[in-house]
Amino acid sequence: MATVPAIQGQKTPGLVLSGSSLKGDKVVNLKGEDLGKLEEIMIDLDRGQVAYVVLSFGGFLGLGDKLFAIPWQAITVDTAKRQIILNADKALLEKAPGFDRDNWPDMADLALGTTLYGYYGYKPYWA
Repeated sequence: MATVPAIQGQKTPGLVLSGSSLKGDKVVNLKGEDLGKLEEIMIDLDRGQVAYVVLSFGGFLGLGDKLFAIPWQAITVDTAKRQIILNADKALLEKAPGFDRDNWPDMADLALGTTLYGYYGYKPYWA
């Protein structure tokens, strides 16, 4: 594989993965506690950015799982261990606003999105 030299002042592309390659990956926090799995990566088509990721947490064998919309900025991908690291304590997630599989949040509602991002301590990407 050829390496393209960087031009001063320009950024080189980072690691690129398909969204489907991350789907189903284990999610842990910085303490290594299991927080569930990555269900989806939601794209803001108008802005060309990842709007949020969907995490499933709780339940048993996929039943009774609660879903959470998590700001993209709150996660990192550990490609070596094939897991997602969420910068949040388990207690924060247990109290987080969630949704079920039949009632997804409307992220076109900027007030809802702002509240969601604020809960995790991040500034919305559209602000």
